[in-house]
Amino acid sequence: MKVQYFKFEEDFVEDNVRCIPMIVRFKLDACGIKLKLTEWCKMSTDQRMLLADLPCETPIDIDAYGEYLRQLIISITNQSPTDLKVDRNPQWAQLSEIPSILIEKVKELNLSLSLSQWKRLDTLQRFALLKLSSASHENNNFPKAMREFNLG
Repeated sequence: MKVQYFKFEEDFVEDNVRCIPMIVRFKLDACGIKLKLTEWCKMSTDQRMLLADLPCETPIDIDAYGEYLRQLIISITNQSPTDLKVDRNPQWAQLSEIPSILIEKVKELNLSLSLSQWKRLDTLQRFALLKLSSASHENNNFPKAMREFNLG
């Protein structure tokens, strides 16, 4: 997966990558490590960009990415990172139906999303929509993402 930043992320990507972009969030979920914003903020811009650039697709890539990230977090915080459970069947990978959390968010904003549109999205786009639709995420970027992906 090539490095991809979305337009809805431009404001914080251009500003020294001050927030964790979706490409990095995707890789965090793949390797099962929670990266706290406080840890992210202690990293240099080069370290942040490297986390976006490093491969994280094959099992070997994922292990190497996770090990690099663990060591990086330990080096900047003197603490081990928090582990996350890796979902072996994530909702963003399911193409037979649109996840209910996403259906609810789309309806809440009076938007629309068909199953054929869902299937046409790439993996990172589906991941981003699900992340942006979660209750724990500030949802300012959800409508922007829908427009960027030509949906709604």
